[in-house]
Amino acid sequence: MKSSLAIILLASLLFACTNSESIPASNVAVTAEVKKERADLHATMSKIVPFFKPMGKPAGYDWLASHNEPGQTFDEFLDANPAKPTKERQKIYVLPLGTFNVKEQKVIAVTAGYLEAFYDLPVSVMPSKPMPKPTKGADHRTVHQLIANSGRFPPFEQIRTGYINDDILLPIKPKDAAALIALTNEDLFPDASMNYVFGQASLENRVGVWSMVRLGEKGDYNTFLSRTLKIATHETGHMFGMRHCTKYECIMSGTNNLAETDSRPIDACPECMAKICWLSDISPTDRYTRLATFCRKNGLNKEADDFTRKAAACKNRER
Repeated sequence: MKSSLAIILLASLLFACTNSESIPASNVAVTAEVKKERADLHATMSKIVPFFKPMGKPAGYDWLASHNEPGQTFDEFLDANPAKPTKERQKIYVLPLGTFNVKEQKVIAVTAGYLEAFYDLPVSVMPSKPMPKPTKGADHRTVHQLIANSGRFPPFEQIRTGYINDDILLPIKPKDAAALIALTNEDLFPDASMNYVFGQASLENRVGVWSMVRLGEKGDYNTFLSRTLKIATHETGHMFGMRHCTKYECIMSGTNNLAETDSRPIDACPECMAKICWLSDISPTDRYTRLATFCRKNGLNKEADDFTRKAAACKNRER
């Protein structure tokens, strides 16, 4: 942020030397408004810090044990000039890719509603589409691994995420899409170096995919739903330029396994909350209130209570 501020200051000084009386008042007002918004979000961030645990030392098989990531603060996010939703491009599209049972269809519907409340953007569930089978050898592979409670036994096929994102989703992405994310019941892998991934998204192209196959392992319906909400919200965040969080236990933190996914909260930490409010132009209080209402309506009472307390903390700051 220091470098960009220096550039702005230098440009202002040079302009002042040639035409000091021509600076548009509207530009000054916009700059002041941006500074105030940024300062307000920073102040609110401090109010919800007590609700989140700082990121601890990773266990042997956790994400950060094998991925050296610096994280991304709110200021670093803004300095990266992320793509903000516009009037022409503000809708999140959810595409069911494949065939789903009744339980999975219910989880998809709830997940779409959660994305709408979480990002304060309209969400549209597209008609389901069969998964086109890849023909190139690099786009699929056969592995020998049992997935518990899935009814799938070795050998079974995995599909490469890049094939889905680039060859299936990108060509059909609607013009008004802020993001297009597909969900599938196919198992996924990103490249030959990894056994599998829950999901993967493209920051540049604003498309992504996540798999529901492994999310039902060793858990009931609520566990299955919670995991799906976390993975879907996480991948969508990537499409808005949000990188993995390493400062707090956060929904945007990377996960390597279901135990690590289960340990993460269903919400964004203070740094990532500020990113979302900036993207959507919503106040933290209003966002938490919307999330509390949605969770209460869908039987997520513990989460609803948590969001209600966060809304109260933010509202107290605004008084």
